[in-house]
Amino acid sequence: MSNVHPVFCAIYRWRLHPGAEQAFMRAWSRITQLLVTERGSLGSRLHRGPDDIWYSYTQWPSAEAKAEGLARPSVDAEAWQQLRAAIAETLPELVLEPVYDFLVPLPRRDG
Repeated sequence: MSNVHPVFCAIYRWRLHPGAEQAFMRAWSRITQLLVTERGSLGSRLHRGPDDIWYSYTQWPSAEAKAEGLARPSVDAEAWQQLRAAIAETLPELVLEPVYDFLVPLPRRDG
């Protein structure tokens, strides 16, 4: 297990303007790719929940790497503008605690 390392994970949440889903997804895809190739992000996933809230689960090597990667000037100003225009409401970010080992021993089942 020595090659297992924790990552810093955050979940971003948004409500979008009606009809803005396609523009949002295109802009999100462009920005995400650039954050991976140019800023050190480990990637992210986008999901639309049944409550019409959009979720992006993102991974970074550390909290410091995330802060540094997002503090620099925009990776794609046009895509950021499109993303912001699609968002009606930004909900608070959720941070997941990094762990080294997520394997948990199960109780022994005899029989």
